[in-house]
Amino acid sequence: MRRVPFVPSIDPFLLWLITVVTAASLLPVRGVAAEWFDLLADAAIALLFFLHGAKLSREAILQGIGNWRLHLLVLASTYVLFPVAGLVTERLAAGWMNPLLLSGVLFLTLLPSTVQSSIAFTAMARGNVAAAVCSASLSNLLGILLTPLLVGIFIQSARTGHGGDWGAVRSIVMQLLVPFLAGHFLRPLIGRWVDRHKAILMPVDRGSILLVVYSAFSAAVVNGIWKVLNFSDLAELLAVSAAILAFIMIVNVLVARFTHLPREDAVVLLFCGSKKSLVSGVPMAGALFAPAQVGMIVLPLMIFHQLQLFVCAWLAARFAREAEEAAEAPSSAGVPQTEEEIARAAAAVGIDILAPCAPGVAANLALLASHAERLRGDKA
Repeated sequence: MRRVPFVPSIDPFLLWLITVVTAASLLPVRGVAAEWFDLLADAAIALLFFLHGAKLSREAILQGIGNWRLHLLVLASTYVLFPVAGLVTERLAAGWMNPLLLSGVLFLTLLPSTVQSSIAFTAMARGNVAAAVCSASLSNLLGILLTPLLVGIFIQSARTGHGGDWGAVRSIVMQLLVPFLAGHFLRPLIGRWVDRHKAILMPVDRGSILLVVYSAFSAAVVNGIWKVLNFSDLAELLAVSAAILAFIMIVNVLVARFTHLPREDAVVLLFCGSKKSLVSGVPMAGALFAPAQVGMIVLPLMIFHQLQLFVCAWLAARFAREAEEAAEAPSSAGVPQTEEEIARAAAAVGIDILAPCAPGVAANLALLASHAERLRGDKA
């Protein structure tokens, strides 16, 4: 029976974002209320990163940290390949795209990778989950320092009203890194409770982002964002986001093949190396840019966020089907050939293969498989 191809659905969170942007456009918060709203959003973001730190298992990090080549490739994709794509886009689109939106596109290319969705898609695609946890977590920790520095270098307009680059770094460290580390170091005390109630992360996660987006777009509306933006600007953002995402994914696939990464690690590079974090990006934008700019700056990130979820969900489902079909299909003529297949077959019959004998066993089985395949071809 032929399976119906997987068609990814729209993330309900996108509908919430659209609702919040609409609400901010019609009823923007102003004056003293806006200041209290900003404080509430900052507290929600700090709580979010505290819970993420408490959720992060040290065992998972230690399990995946030894795969240093994969982690370097993911970091190179996140902090080298993406910024290059952003800078090239800025040069090519200068003159026909809104300059502040273009700064937002460049800003999203300087952000760390996502954590939750990268791990979820890696697990769904039968990839190396432990390595994904380590890569995504390392990307976010480094991003707390790297992103403000890269923004200070490449986006000059960011240096306004925040006491310089180091003031922005200090603000981000206090709001994101300190709560994250506090939660992680308190994991021995609260980790079990957090693991049992993982569902609490979702409303805190999304609720904090919605608060920040509402605050940011309220300030943008007060400063006339919808007087300078139109539908063509949104269409241009979608096209640019799709081009950047396609470029990054194609390069990561080629790099995985060139470096002969195992399938499980190639999945990690594809998903962790092609994602950008809305959770980290929105509060960082609030710390790095003037309040009147934040709404325009995070708009490209919001569009890219939904696009990456849509594409990665489709790819993860496809990879999962391929893995299931490969597991169900017999190996060549039913003869074990890979190290895992040989070890599994030997264990099933109670044979212990000594390390010096392993290459000879593999060579003999490969010869048997070729003979069996030839005989099967003759019968056909």
